[in-house]
Amino acid sequence: MGRVTSDTTATDAAAQHAPEPAGQPPVWQRRLRRFGYPVRSQADVSARLVPAFPEPSGRLWAVFGAGPDAAARLARWSGWAGPLLVTLFAGVLRFWNLGSPRKVIFDETYYPKDAWSLLQYGYEGTWAKNANDALVGHPPKLLLSPEHSYVVHPPMGKWLIALGEWAFGMNPFGWRFMVALLGTLSVLLVCRIGRRLMRSTALGCLAGALLAVDGLHFVMSRTALLDLIVMFWVVAAFGCLLVDRDRTRARLAAALPLGPDSLARPDAAVGDRLRLGLRPWRLAAGLCLGLSAATKWNGLYYLAAFALMSVLWDVAARRTAGARRPFRSVVRRDVLPAFGATVVVAVATYLASWSGWLATKGGYYRDWATTPDGRTGGWTWLPDWLRSLWHYQTEVYSFHTGLTTPHTYQSNPWSWLVLGRPVSYFYEDPKAGQDGCTAAEGCAREVLALGTPLLWWAACFALLYVLYRWLFKRDWRAGAIVCGVAAGYLPWFLYQERTIFLFYAVVFVPFLCLALAMMIGALIGPPGSTERRRTIGAVGAGVLVLLIVWNFIYFYPVYTGMPIPKSAWHNRMWFDTWV
Repeated sequence: MGRVTSDTTATDAAAQHAPEPAGQPPVWQRRLRRFGYPVRSQADVSARLVPAFPEPSGRLWAVFGAGPDAAARLARWSGWAGPLLVTLFAGVLRFWNLGSPRKVIFDETYYPKDAWSLLQYGYEGTWAKNANDALVGHPPKLLLSPEHSYVVHPPMGKWLIALGEWAFGMNPFGWRFMVALLGTLSVLLVCRIGRRLMRSTALGCLAGALLAVDGLHFVMSRTALLDLIVMFWVVAAFGCLLVDRDRTRARLAAALPLGPDSLARPDAAVGDRLRLGLRPWRLAAGLCLGLSAATKWNGLYYLAAFALMSVLWDVAARRTAGARRPFRSVVRRDVLPAFGATVVVAVATYLASWSGWLATKGGYYRDWATTPDGRTGGWTWLPDWLRSLWHYQTEVYSFHTGLTTPHTYQSNPWSWLVLGRPVSYFYEDPKAGQDGCTAAEGCAREVLALGTPLLWWAACFALLYVLYRWLFKRDWRAGAIVCGVAAGYLPWFLYQERTIFLFYAVVFVPFLCLALAMMIGALIGPPGSTERRRTIGAVGAGVLVLLIVWNFIYFYPVYTGMPIPKSAWHNRMWFDTWV
């Protein structure tokens, strides 16, 4: 699977032990050395701009009897073969018996029905009160009318759910299909992102495997809600920005002059003045961020955070390339293109997601601008469709900020990382002989949106670790992971009075897995460690990963609604707040 590297790449390790360049570093850098803050060598700027991927090792394949050439070839293929195997494992888990429970569970009472209505009318119609039972009846009935209904989320995620319904019908498998597919593909993205981020195929695959066995991600991948769709586009945007970062830095490195030793040297003219040209991967990131916000509005926080992060990456790249005034150079040459590629593209994508509402006349508030209230409002010179859409958005904003209705499963974000209050999507207690129950005491069937406990609790320590790496080791990779968690987590603290739920946290679960993979890499040990150190680290890391997998298997029945004896169900309710 490629050589395992730790949280510190070979480049970082070499830089820490290399002789200092001429001249003393600033006083603040010398003082922070006691905390592990490195002062890096300026010798090979090209290697600092674009650290090389370690050459994959064929030793693993040689153990299984492969010859030297075959082992080398298999090692090269592992960059894709490993992630694809992990993705296959995740896909089997998510698609196995996907139509169970054959019920409309939790908020599936909204989005699958809205999705089907979009297919029929282009906007959300009205369903009868008994529509849920009719949908799963024998035969099923679609009790839908064209009378518009008031919905509070943009349509993009519902259009994606509608693709599964169009292909497989208006049934549990059909409305869960696309969410399961995106959940599976997100595992592939995390494998490849982790590989690029940590320059290790093994750690990238580990991050993806951790995501595959996280209970919250697993449950959300098998339920037709919108939050996992937001997560998919956020992770896709993050991956696009990583590729953009590498390609942009490679462009700077290629433009640097070579010194007498044939190594690239910093150059102020290149660092300050080089135009970075068209950046298609940043445009793709803007598209993905627009799709996330067009699914649920919390995607807007990622738009702001990732756009800022990308600009700061440009500042660091220009500084490394030799820019004397990197901030001013970025403001002059990069900020406006970055704004266009992220914010402008995202806004255009958001507007395009409303095309069904715009192309029809039956949607809620579609003709508001032509009503007496609309004619007396401001901005009457704007097109009627735009004023109607803007009014709709303001009403939705008022709804979201004023949502304080108590709910049994609501939770405060302070409790999310320790899984204080998971959400029960479905619960039944069949008697012996009913619905597959074979226990004389009776059974319980539940779908509980609960993260794999040992994974989340270990991730709490991993977050502290990446914060340390970011603040004291100047590790941009750790900072990127922190940004991914913070953008999905911290904004919810602004809404202490609002009704919010633990499952909103699925958006930043991939970044928790990346943080945990980075910490596990540190446990294994950096390159150059003694054999004893790496053996002890590998054993400890292996035990942790196996415990996480066991924990997922243990809770699997309450993730999938399997009938289990009541006593077995009680054994899995480790805390009173989980009931």
